[in-house]
Amino acid sequence: MFVRTENFRTFTRLYPIITTIVAIHLVLWLVVQFSATVLNLTIGFNLLIWQGEIWRLVTPIFLHASLTHFLFNSLSLVLFGPGVERMLGRVKFIVFYVFGGILANVATLLLKPDLYTHLGASGAIFAIFGLYFYMVFLRPDLLDRANSQIILTILVIGLVMTFMNPNINVIAHLFGFFAGTVLAPFFLGRGPNTAPRSFRAIFPKTDRPRAPRNGKQSIIWIVLIALVLVGILSRFM
Repeated sequence: MFVRTENFRTFTRLYPIITTIVAIHLVLWLVVQFSATVLNLTIGFNLLIWQGEIWRLVTPIFLHASLTHFLFNSLSLVLFGPGVERMLGRVKFIVFYVFGGILANVATLLLKPDLYTHLGASGAIFAIFGLYFYMVFLRPDLLDRANSQIILTILVIGLVMTFMNPNINVIAHLFGFFAGTVLAPFFLGRGPNTAPRSFRAIFPKTDRPRAPRNGKQSIIWIVLIALVLVGILSRFM
């Protein structure tokens, strides 16, 4: 589910919303490198939001401060967004993604100082993780055990990285995740009447030797390690 095997043309055809969002990330990152005016007009700035510049609750979702910041969030979206776009459909995915990002920015507005500034897609991406978290335990018909293990591992890594980097907007990460979890049943629907899945069912104890991982599993873990390295390196950029 999280291994991308499509070529560029196939990916853009199957996941046009993800493709469009990443393209917006790239264009805006290039623009703000050469135009401080555009950055000043679009960055999240709590004081100006309180003064009526409401668009600043939306525009920061698509802005990034550095190349590693842009690459990290865009790669995360390419890996974990397609499954959600396929499940929700294009319109519902757009609404969910933007609404999740807005709620993360509203929490930032309410809980951070007036002079606080912020930008980045992390709040919206953590909303996607929140939706997956809901599926792991309450919609097991949508996510198998292997993919559930990957999601929970990603969440642990994401939380560790959130508190490791002093430049990260912790409020946006946590409330983006919370927003995605709360919004999930409204966007996914109730589904079949299945019992919630327990943590033990996701990570069962066994004394049997593990079977060798297949190629796809190896790719997933390589990507996870790469994401962690990029996140750590971004602290020094």
